[in-house]
Amino acid sequence: MSDNPVPPVAEPQEHRVRFHRELDEVVQDIVRLGAMVCESIPRGTEVLLSGELHHAQQLIDDDVAIDRLSISIEERCYSIMVRQAPMAGELRRLITITKLVAELERSADLMVNVCKAARRMYGAPMSPKIRGVVASMSKEAHRLLNLSIDAFIDENEALASALDDIDDQLDQLNRDMVEAIFDAQGDGAIDLQSAVQLALVARYYERIGDHAVNIGQRVTYMVTGWLPEHSGLPTDERDRSGEPVITPADEG
Repeated sequence: MSDNPVPPVAEPQEHRVRFHRELDEVVQDIVRLGAMVCESIPRGTEVLLSGELHHAQQLIDDDVAIDRLSISIEERCYSIMVRQAPMAGELRRLITITKLVAELERSADLMVNVCKAARRMYGAPMSPKIRGVVASMSKEAHRLLNLSIDAFIDENEALASALDDIDDQLDQLNRDMVEAIFDAQGDGAIDLQSAVQLALVARYYERIGDHAVNIGQRVTYMVTGWLPEHSGLPTDERDRSGEPVITPADEG
């Protein structure tokens, strides 16, 4: 019997070419989804500040296309995982994309909520301070989400990790909005219903920032295999790969 090991059977080149083509198409679509969601932020803000409700319905209708694309991307990711059995970095990329789909789709839903709030408070006046904070929150939420998509495209771990600190500005704007709402209601400039709707709107923008931070964490996982949640495990139960270490006792 020969001592020479049997060389592994080379994977068919056509199979790998098809795999990378499918993966590239999914990546292109998640970037397209991100662009659609980012575009919805200034559109929804314009509805709120201008009061042009026919634009609100357009954004709500367009959310159907975002939902359909989200489902398509997620289903294709699972299909690739089952059929192609990707390993290591390729698998992490697919897992990350499925997570990004959820974060982006929820961000789009939040802008739909902004449009619905605009309907509920139609005709209600907004003080210059409130309008200014709304515009600033919209700009910052848009910037954060754009940066999170850039971090994914460039596989930029440093940018992904920085998003949590960048989000502090949006958190401060949320507090500024609450203060502006209290001042306006105290002066009798807005009624209670409008005050509640504006507070919810501020929360919607703030949540988009949170979704951007979550995307950053998933990008970190994609690049390094490490998630912040893993830091909660005792040191002897994890390794740098992010996977819990299985000891003989655990195996029974």
